[in-house]
Amino acid sequence: MRYVPQQLTHPVGAAMSLGVFLTLICPGSIGRAQLPTFEQLQPQPPPASLAQSQAEYTLGGGDRIRLDILEVPQYSGEYQIPPGGSLTLPLIGSVSLEGLTEQQAAQVISARYQSVIKRPLVTVTLLSPRPFNVSVSGEVNRPGSYTLSFTGGVGDNPGIQYPSVTQAIQQAGGVTLSADLRNVQVRRRQQFGSGAVTKVNLWEFVQTGNPRQNLLLRDGDTVFVPILTNLNLAEARQIATSSLASDPEEPLTIAVVGQVNRPGTYTIVGGNTGTDGRTLGLPTISRAIQRAGGIKPIADIRQISVRRVTKTGAEYTISVNLWQLLQMGDFKQDTVLQEGDTIIVPTASDVNPAEATELATASFSPDTIQVSVVGEVTRPGLVEVPPNTPLNQALLAAGGFDHKRARKSSVELIRLNPDGTVSKQTIPIDFAQGINEQSNPILRDNDIVVVNRSGVARIADTLETPLSTFGGVFNVFRLFEFLGGFF
Repeated sequence: MRYVPQQLTHPVGAAMSLGVFLTLICPGSIGRAQLPTFEQLQPQPPPASLAQSQAEYTLGGGDRIRLDILEVPQYSGEYQIPPGGSLTLPLIGSVSLEGLTEQQAAQVISARYQSVIKRPLVTVTLLSPRPFNVSVSGEVNRPGSYTLSFTGGVGDNPGIQYPSVTQAIQQAGGVTLSADLRNVQVRRRQQFGSGAVTKVNLWEFVQTGNPRQNLLLRDGDTVFVPILTNLNLAEARQIATSSLASDPEEPLTIAVVGQVNRPGTYTIVGGNTGTDGRTLGLPTISRAIQRAGGIKPIADIRQISVRRVTKTGAEYTISVNLWQLLQMGDFKQDTVLQEGDTIIVPTASDVNPAEATELATASFSPDTIQVSVVGEVTRPGLVEVPPNTPLNQALLAAGGFDHKRARKSSVELIRLNPDGTVSKQTIPIDFAQGINEQSNPILRDNDIVVVNRSGVARIADTLETPLSTFGGVFNVFRLFEFLGGFF
């Protein structure tokens, strides 16, 4: 009988047998020939990026498919896979297609039809994919369950792409500025067990565009974005300008309290238009203070704080130094705001005159303040002056003293305090003095400056009424000008 060699069906075993044969006929040849080791003969997993890009679609309940059996049109047709993934077909009954690719499903159906059809040739084509549901929770703006869409074609081009982690986060309104992008978690349901959790570093994806970190999702996945333990202002600004951030056109409700001209709650909208409420860019602290009328002269811009509440209900405070922004251009101090933030502008313990002048030109200072200058000045009434204007400058803005009637030695400053009380202070006037609290204080919005009459003017006004009956025989002021040396 002639010997017919059998076909090797196990390449690993064949390679090992070949190695033994070479060892017997040619000792030491293995070391020279460098035959592959057992580990090298094992199938190697593809890179993660390749595995994700070539991920095949798996069928499930809700998919609509086309089943074609060659030369058996009566058993061919379109089907929608019911919930549970089992499809009922003519002659063979229920066939489970859950979790199978199109090719695998065709093989399973073909194997079932072999008992009733000779050499069945089955083709399964996806016509329309089922709704794709994922849950997104944690530090996103709109946590909840979302239905995502597949990308790619169907029919003639059946290859489709699963939605990614970033697409799910964008659907949920983007991440908050408290999100820890380095430790995003994706929980995937398993057939047995509680499920597998995969950690994704989306910060690396934002910085380098590494697609391996943008994990492709599956139906039923849960994405959780944890909260940062320590907020980095520079990173928060980068997140705000990334594709993972919320839409800048989304209105934000924030509160501004403390040493601002109009404390209260404001709705701020980003974008690039100049309509009311918009900030002409990112909604930052300085622009929110602008909406609140700007800072007051006694505001401490070195100790501004932002109180923020996370999605889990935790509250923490961010310290901001806007003076550092003015002096060094440190943009990270002008941090980006998010929904529900509260900005607190404290009162300064001491006002530096040189700093006050510089603050008056800052973008978060008001354009003007209103001060009333009444009494014996050339143009009494309401005057608009720049913020942090000293008393002397306001007097000059009102035209200066009325030289015939004004008491030039001092004026009275009336101020409405934040607690509702009214204070009155007599200020000596010396136009040679710079800014100081004693003789040339910085004025605040709605201050009232009263320039009283001189002694001569008071006496003249007292005598003017009874003497007026003489029809101007006596000119009182000329009289007192003549007698001025006695007063």
